[in-house]
Amino acid sequence: MAKAGPFKFLQEVRTETNKVTWPSRKETMITTAMVFVMVAVASIFFLLADQVMQRVVTFILTIFR
Repeated sequence: MAKAGPFKFLQEVRTETNKVTWPSRKETMITTAMVFVMVAVASIFFLLADQVMQRVVTFILTIFR
């Protein structure tokens, strides 16, 4: 493969950049909201899982005391 000069490279980068389909403002807002919702759901899940594990471990440790 032949090496291209820096100007040729920049032209190709610009051409490829023009091919990119950027999301609309609405799509960006919906995606951002979905991320926040999933973070909240995951946080609640891990909080509950941590509480359950804490109680199980505490119960097991009190049995063997």
